[in-house]
Amino acid sequence: MDGNGRWAKQKGMLRAFGHENGTKSVRETVEASAELGIKNLTLYAFSTENWNRPQIEVDTLMRLLVSSLKKEIKTLTNNNIKLNAIGNLNLLPKKVFKELQEVIDITKTNTRMTLTLALSYGSREEMVNAVKKISNKVKNNIISAENIDESIINEHLYTQNLPDVDLLIRTSGEQRISNFLLWQIAYAELYFTPVLWPDFKKQHLYDAIIEYQNRERRFGKTSEQIS
Repeated sequence: MDGNGRWAKQKGMLRAFGHENGTKSVRETVEASAELGIKNLTLYAFSTENWNRPQIEVDTLMRLLVSSLKKEIKTLTNNNIKLNAIGNLNLLPKKVFKELQEVIDITKTNTRMTLTLALSYGSREEMVNAVKKISNKVKNNIISAENIDESIINEHLYTQNLPDVDLLIRTSGEQRISNFLLWQIAYAELYFTPVLWPDFKKQHLYDAIIEYQNRERRFGKTSEQIS
């Protein structure tokens, strides 16, 4: 979800104004995804690198996260949406972590869609942590090195309960992955749009999905094998 700061700058406003308006796009995208029958939606809300931003912006983002979670409990519950979170959550301020955990607990039995927030998330850090956990199990003879395969690695990632990514959308015209779900997007379709995140509406989501539906996903096979 990229472009909040640039959107605000274009309007002569502070970056915080862009982040605040970006929450409206979050709500619209979540509701549209649920309506379409999408089972899993992951939003890259805050990366490990984002901690290096000016403190006032970090504080604003954390404040918005808490206020948004409080506001959206009813929406999540009414729409049968389960909230999930991935990342180094221990780095979050105590108030943010507490609020996040409360909403996760309240919505844990919901089944229509799983909404995952990537918070304090970095894919390389995730993979390093997975390697450490697996190495420790090998050292303690819990698993053998010979038995390590993709499923073992998946079990030690933050996303262990989520399927691989089918479609990755990045807004604002940037055409890079920025340390997001690097393992999980191995066969994802990538979609880049120039639309800044606060301007991202239902129709833009539909456009991305239509583009996805018109692509041929071969997973290493030939077109003839797929057909």
